[in-house]
Amino acid sequence: MKTLLSSLFCLSLAQISISQSNIWDLQQCVDYAQKNNISLKQSEINARVNKNNATQSKAAILPTVNAGAQHTYNFGRTIDRYTNTFANTQVLSQNFYVSSNVILWSGLAQYNTIKANQYQYLSSTETYLQQKNDLALNVATAYINVIFSNEILQISQAQFKITQEQLDRTQKLADAGTLAKSAVYDLKAQLANEEANVTSSDNNYQIALLSLKQLLNLDTLNNFNISKPNVDVMNNELASLSVQNIYETALKNQHSIKAANFNVLAAEKSLDIAKGRISPTLSATGSLGTGTSELDKNIDAVNFVGYDQTPYFIADDINNPTLIAPVYQPKTELVTSKKPFADQFEDNVNKSIGFTLSVPIFNGLQTVTGVKNAKLNALNAKYSQDLTEQNLYKTIAQAYANARAALNTYNANKSSVEANEQSFYYAQQKYNVGAISTFDYNNAKTRLQNAQGNLVQAKYDYVFKLKVLDFYQGKELKF
Repeated sequence: MKTLLSSLFCLSLAQISISQSNIWDLQQCVDYAQKNNISLKQSEINARVNKNNATQSKAAILPTVNAGAQHTYNFGRTIDRYTNTFANTQVLSQNFYVSSNVILWSGLAQYNTIKANQYQYLSSTETYLQQKNDLALNVATAYINVIFSNEILQISQAQFKITQEQLDRTQKLADAGTLAKSAVYDLKAQLANEEANVTSSDNNYQIALLSLKQLLNLDTLNNFNISKPNVDVMNNELASLSVQNIYETALKNQHSIKAANFNVLAAEKSLDIAKGRISPTLSATGSLGTGTSELDKNIDAVNFVGYDQTPYFIADDINNPTLIAPVYQPKTELVTSKKPFADQFEDNVNKSIGFTLSVPIFNGLQTVTGVKNAKLNALNAKYSQDLTEQNLYKTIAQAYANARAALNTYNANKSSVEANEQSFYYAQQKYNVGAISTFDYNNAKTRLQNAQGNLVQAKYDYVFKLKVLDFYQGKELKF
């Protein structure tokens, strides 16, 4: 048993020496968790997406401008769009254009879309901040649990040491014939139980430390330890607090409340958007285009190549017309050249501008149904806001009641420890002179150990409850 105790102490000293350079306080743990938590990163991405949507809705009120070009080969008989002539061979044509469109009026739908997306972005930002705070509270909970488990381990080790020392004294007294050998066996059995308690407490401490590492997304194989702050319990810390005051403060600083408020505003703007779809939409369009064709030629010259004779008849009798004389027409030949691309690009320019008015008359009740659903969504958002506020009040009231109960439990356990310390001190004195049995001695020692464990548990339970109240008051989580 001595070997086991020595091994445990050596292991603890080794862990402390290895991790001296890697001891984290609560703020370091919170910062690391907030930087590496995957869910928090996803929430941040969602906020950034909503920010992009808000920016895009503002840009949507600007005119749209699009440009394009076509390069086309046509085969077979067709009418060329630029020369308005028939073509029976391969023809290459090109088309270039720029067009623009702008909505002049749409029942303020664009303005309300901007506001709705902006509120959605603000809501997602507040949700992200709330998740950061919730994560910080979870880290504080795991951090306190590690400290609590460590103190229980120290109590178990201290009790093991006391029993070991008492066993050594009893062994000497038994060897001298002052005490019966049964007292030695009783203490050895007690020491075995306390050895199991040390092992169990150490396991609980390691598990608590592992849980904190996993919450931080920290490599579980890394050397890691936390600093142990001085935690003092003050009985007057709750005296200046009330549920109503904490609740009123929380309404102003809790991000979940702000997110719910922005959701209500976004739902109201979505209702305005739905109503705006009843209004006519007026838009303006404009375009500028040009193009080229291989059939478009320049006429460089007209050459005279002779005459064509055309007979001229007088139709006195339809069945037997009379030939009078031939008609001579000059016959010419055109000399052409390919029209330059720049000339065609300039000569074929076409421009247009127009206005479009769209009046919704009947579209399968889509507009009316959209307005009804938007009203219900707005009402549901308001209910969600009320529910969030109600749950916040209930949570604060419960946390306050829990803190009061934890304080009362702590004070009761503190008195119990003081009484059991006195009881054990006298039991130890009596046992040393053989006035009480080993059984009575072990009972007094066990009662003290249980009282010490209950006090530590009550202490950190109360500290955590106070941190919860600090959290709802918007205070920084620190010791």
